[in-house]
Amino acid sequence: MATTGLFIDASLLVLFVVGSVDRELIRKHRRLQRFSIKDFERLIDAIDAVAKVYVTPNTLTEASNLLAQHRDPERSRFFDRLRFIIDKSEEIVVASTNASHRTEFKRLGLTDSVLLEVVSGETPLLTVDLDLYLAALEKDPSSAVNFTHHQDL
Repeated sequence: MATTGLFIDASLLVLFVVGSVDRELIRKHRRLQRFSIKDFERLIDAIDAVAKVYVTPNTLTEASNLLAQHRDPERSRFFDRLRFIIDKSEEIVVASTNASHRTEFKRLGLTDSVLLEVVSGETPLLTVDLDLYLAALEKDPSSAVNFTHHQDL
């Protein structure tokens, strides 16, 4: 089955936004300390390799909250870029009631449970969250890629 696009988790979405605004800000954003400019470049390569980036309202909300932890003027630039990314992405809505009935909900929470509802081999998840990655693999071995495997640790 060919990949038509991918979902990215909230942490990688924050990296995408911040790096797209200014790569040097990756080092300054407190939620991105585990990432480098090279990680941002790897993320861009992964995104460029697919036709579409898929997002969920839950992931967007989580990323928005993380981006808001930075001060202006950068914060305003982050939100301008996030708006652009939202416009270019395809948003997939999953009812919270459906996601909350997943067995993983109690362990992973709503945002990750929503992602587990939608990822597949055709639209895999790119994530740095090990628990989410393993849960996605249990659903379908081709439904997730662990971005950490691509980092220089």
